[in-house]
Amino acid sequence: MAGSTPASAIASVAVAPRRNDTSPWAEAWRRFRRHKLAVAGLVVLALMVLMVAFGPLFWKLAINDIDFSARLKPPTFAHPFGTDDLGQDVFARMLYGGRISIAVGLAAMLMAMVVGVTIGAIAGISRGIVDTALMWLTDLFLSLPQLPLLLILIYLFRETLKAVFGPEVGVFILIVTVIGGFRWMPVARLVRAQFFSLREKEFVEAARALGASVPRQVARHILPNSLGPVIVAGTIDVAAAIIAESTLSFLGLGFPPDIPTWGRILFDSKEYLDIAPHWALFPGTAIFLAVLTINFVGDGLRDALDPRKVL
Repeated sequence: MAGSTPASAIASVAVAPRRNDTSPWAEAWRRFRRHKLAVAGLVVLALMVLMVAFGPLFWKLAINDIDFSARLKPPTFAHPFGTDDLGQDVFARMLYGGRISIAVGLAAMLMAMVVGVTIGAIAGISRGIVDTALMWLTDLFLSLPQLPLLLILIYLFRETLKAVFGPEVGVFILIVTVIGGFRWMPVARLVRAQFFSLREKEFVEAARALGASVPRQVARHILPNSLGPVIVAGTIDVAAAIIAESTLSFLGLGFPPDIPTWGRILFDSKEYLDIAPHWALFPGTAIFLAVLTINFVGDGLRDALDPRKVL
């Protein structure tokens, strides 16, 4: 009929694809939600962070209250995680120590990422002697034995920093510095490789042809597109920093004995494993869960931020 619309045109309109207005971060979140272990890890990790952050507001027992009549008691309603050899509440001490352990992990990760991204970006955008010198420095740090150097540095500078900043802040600064100072090398190598790949891409060449300066190319085009693998590496660094802090505390070279980090609680409990296993079980489980969930979140971020992976 005259003036009527052809059926083929109606069909083409009906099946026309809808415009995809999903932002890259929304798409990354959709991909992340497909990773069930990563979502479960994120929930458990968030619960742990909320518990150590706000738990002391509701659990009023002091971490240094001594009660010899309740020493080495198994878990009860009054003491959900039991007590130690001085009758102190292990649950209260774990809530307090969890703040320090997680804060050390996050601070050391941030330091490692800042140093690693800076060195990797300079090496990746430079050519010749600058790149060679920075990679030689990176390889030098990678070849150093980390644990012995950590022990030596803490032994040499712990008392000085404690005298300047106080026992808790001074040791915190020292541990974050030495752990972060030995975790930036993989990030630097990763960023350098990303820069080598991205600086030859068409969009970077177009920006270069339009007269963009090197700092603008890095800040606006190369660095934002290289942050996906860096974020994944950062999650692994948090787990590694928590383990390193726990190791130092377990060796007696971390925080002072009156500051109960998870590693320090393990160190204090090692002589009572046969008669009070709960004392070591709960901080060990907390370290295990924190590291495991962070690794799961890192796996989920790796899949979510990888544009080549179809989910």
